[in-house]
Amino acid sequence: MPLSRRSVLRATAVTSGAAVAASPAAAAAASADSAGLPPASVLNKGAHLVLLGTAAGPVPMQGRTGISSALVVDGRIYLVDLGHGAFDRFQRSGLSAAALDAVFVTHLHSDHLADLFTLLWLRFGGVDPLTHPVAFYGPGSAGALPAPSSGQPVATLAPDSPTPGLADFVEKSVSASAYDINLRMRDENWPDIRNLYRVHEIPVPDVGASPLGAMAPLMEPFPVMSDEHVRVSAILVAHPPVFPSFAFRFDTRYGSVTFSGDTTITPNMVTLARGSDVLVHEAIDLEIVKAAGLTPEQLRHHENSHSDVTRIGPEVARPAGVKTLVLSHLAPGTKEIPDSRWKSRASRGFNGRVRVGNDLMHIRVGG
Repeated sequence: MPLSRRSVLRATAVTSGAAVAASPAAAAAASADSAGLPPASVLNKGAHLVLLGTAAGPVPMQGRTGISSALVVDGRIYLVDLGHGAFDRFQRSGLSAAALDAVFVTHLHSDHLADLFTLLWLRFGGVDPLTHPVAFYGPGSAGALPAPSSGQPVATLAPDSPTPGLADFVEKSVSASAYDINLRMRDENWPDIRNLYRVHEIPVPDVGASPLGAMAPLMEPFPVMSDEHVRVSAILVAHPPVFPSFAFRFDTRYGSVTFSGDTTITPNMVTLARGSDVLVHEAIDLEIVKAAGLTPEQLRHHENSHSDVTRIGPEVARPAGVKTLVLSHLAPGTKEIPDSRWKSRASRGFNGRVRVGNDLMHIRVGG
């Protein structure tokens, strides 16, 4: 579908258990915005994918919020990434913080991390609070910074610790918010926030991967966690210059869902996603992005670090034998780009079902 130059420029400008039940106010907001999300009684049985946010990039966009997905299994909630606006979408979805068991962070880019601390900070007390420790799983320190892509010297923030991992991100966010937290504990009897989270930095297997070398060498998936509802495994994917960058697979008694995180076309994705009922994969429309007049560094990043929508079907979804391909982390994420364009381009070379992700979309897994 041809797009006007005005549309291209505008689109790419924004590129650079019962515990599931919500409060009446949150339920009303969800009803107004969810466009068909099922009631909590449905989510309490089976496995359900809820796309909270579907946009790529750190800049807010009209019609989509930052990337975040919820997998709900028999009423328990597992989140993958928390981009900008995800906290608001979580509440509008009708999901409850009391049912949240774990959060999985694919990598430490701001558009996947922006609302992680917000969720903890604004829900450690008050209305619909966290009621038990939530497990945070994600990358540790990269260990090294790449050379500047421009070839010119740049400043280094926090030179004594320039590559903090997920644990440092959370701990320092808590420390920086100590005044508000201390006040609420004293004035409103909120609990000690430190008792409501557990950070687990995911060790990178010894497969020859490094931040300055091969970021996603061929490897087998490895276990991350398991409980009575899910078994979670991960694999390294290529999203330079970020390291490590993980994709996650969730196996449940009802079916399997794999999340790519951010990645260029990576053979490891086929390995991880093989036989999945649902593959949630990031997508970029490079035809539009290339017409936008980006800087050489910006364009090179998009070409090297993301998956062109026309390649996902034939190079990932089809060889992995997935049943349903769901496009998310859309770039450009503006609604100026119609769903029909995304779907037609993703369907090339793939005969399975293709769904174009939209905020608050619900997909039953194995149903």
